[in-house]
Amino acid sequence: MEYSNLKEDLENLLGLIRSEKKSLGTLFNKKKAAIDQLARERQNGFPWLAEAYDEYFNIDESEAVKYLMEKKHPAYKSADLVKEYSRARRKAEKDKKIAEYLVKYYESIAPFLIDLKEEIDVPTEEDIRIISEYTDEEKGDKVTDYLTKEEYRELPSVKRNQMALDRFWKRPKSRWLIGRLYERYVGYLYEMEGYDVEYVGIFKGFEDLGRDLICRKNDEIVVVQCKNWAKFRTIYEKHIFQFFGTVFQFKDSNPGKEVRGVFCSTTKLSDLARRFSQELKIELKENHVFDKDYPCIKCNVSISTREKIYHLPFDQQYDKVKIDSRCGEFYCKTVKEAEGAGFRRAHRYSGLHR
Repeated sequence: MEYSNLKEDLENLLGLIRSEKKSLGTLFNKKKAAIDQLARERQNGFPWLAEAYDEYFNIDESEAVKYLMEKKHPAYKSADLVKEYSRARRKAEKDKKIAEYLVKYYESIAPFLIDLKEEIDVPTEEDIRIISEYTDEEKGDKVTDYLTKEEYRELPSVKRNQMALDRFWKRPKSRWLIGRLYERYVGYLYEMEGYDVEYVGIFKGFEDLGRDLICRKNDEIVVVQCKNWAKFRTIYEKHIFQFFGTVFQFKDSNPGKEVRGVFCSTTKLSDLARRFSQELKIELKENHVFDKDYPCIKCNVSISTREKIYHLPFDQQYDKVKIDSRCGEFYCKTVKEAEGAGFRRAHRYSGLHR
């Protein structure tokens, strides 16, 4: 259907909506397909579509206002409240429709966005209710995402922060976040072996070229790809080929360094992928499970102020902080251990939370 015809139909629809409200239901259903098509194909159609919905939802509310004002004992104040509510509701519905059709439009020109939907955590009604109880200042602390208002305000810092950390690990997580947490865990293991670890995957996302971790020690560089996949999934040779290519490129740009690749996965590889790994000299760590009980709290000493600060996994600066045991820094499991060593929590930081 041509855009000009759709636009003309929609203009006619809006005119009929205003003049013949009683016949709106039937007319709206007949034109809905054209409206949806318009929104999918032409971004310029979104405001028109939103206006149609605006008028549609206005009908029942107009009748309610009329009843309140014309009944035997008019309720003018109530009618004003209904009007105010109606305006707010129509605006919300209009904005919602614009957003929905923008998403559909973008998905039509970039289908990969559809897959990303599954990796987005949508706040539940309970999440929204809890966070709405806090002041704007309190919302700056990510701990409030995991505690009720009473818990946050009444518990001492040790219990409050530990409770938030425990709930963070228990709460369901998106595949995106699970992948990042796995990278942190594998990176932690290399740090414990004396490597300086750069968390490329976390900071560069899709631009990491499959190099989730770059681990350096003396003249040795270990390029690590991390795959936190379900047990029923299998790593195939194409994944090994792709990883070999990025390791080769990195080695070529770092002459004089001993560069090797490590493919780390929570699942297994196919037999052919395993043979290719041997031939291409890619070290494999299969069934390398994620131990959520590892010491994940970072206790860091500020270089400039010497202040002792600890960072929880959902704090903003967590991935930027590097732990150097020579400076009295360390990882620990509990908040009690961190605060007992004289460290305080980083304040007002919102971090990795998807």
